[in-house]
Amino acid sequence: MSHVRYDGVAEWYEGFRPALKPDEHDALQRLLGTGAGRCLDVGCGTGLATAAVAELGWSAVGIDLSEDMLEVARGRGLEVVRGSANALPFGDGTFDAAVSVWTHTDVEDFSSMVRETARVLRPEAPVVYIGAHPCFVGPHSLFLGAEGVPELHRGYRPSGRYDSSAPGVARPDGLRARVDSAHLPLEVFLNAFLGAGFRVERFEELSDQDYPYTVALRARR
Repeated sequence: MSHVRYDGVAEWYEGFRPALKPDEHDALQRLLGTGAGRCLDVGCGTGLATAAVAELGWSAVGIDLSEDMLEVARGRGLEVVRGSANALPFGDGTFDAAVSVWTHTDVEDFSSMVRETARVLRPEAPVVYIGAHPCFVGPHSLFLGAEGVPELHRGYRPSGRYDSSAPGVARPDGLRARVDSAHLPLEVFLNAFLGAGFRVERFEELSDQDYPYTVALRARR
C-alpha cells in the first residue's frame, strides 16, 4: 500500500489541533444548523467536525484515508469509514447533508472530491465547507498565526502541491512542513462547487481581522 499522508502524525496533530476554532464551530452551527438526517464529513481526520455535526443532532459519518487519524476519531466514539474522498464508498443520494473542513489544501483532486460529494447527496441537500482562504494562505503568502498583514510572494495563480521550500511556509515544525500541502486559487476553488452542479448560497470570510485566514460557504445541489 502506498504511503498515506497524515499516517504517522496523528498523535502530533491532536496537540496541534485539539479542537475546532470558535469561528469554525460557529460557521458550522450557522450554515449547517440542526438536523436529524445523515450527514457525511468528507476528510474527517480526527473527527473534530464530525463530533460538532453530531452535537447538532445529525447522524454523522466521517470518512478519511488515514487510518491513524481515524483511530483518534473512533476513540471519540464517532462512526467513521476508511476510504477516498475521490471515490466515496456510498450510493447515490444517500446523505441529507455534508460538511468538509480544511480539505482542499490536502486532497489531490478537490474538484473530483466535490463531484463525489454531490453524487452522494440527495436533491436540495446542503454542503458546508470551511477551509483556508486561498488568497492569503498558500505557497505565496507568509501569514504566521493569521496575524498582521500577509507578506505576499509570487505563486498565487498555479494550482498544485507545495512543501516547506515555499516562501509561505516559515515553520519547520508546522503542519505543512510535515505533510506538505495543496493550493488552489480562489477561482478554481469556487468553480469546483459550481462545476459539480452546486449553487452557492452563502460565502463568508471568517473573523473580523483585516485579512481573513479562513473562508466558509454553504452550497446546495
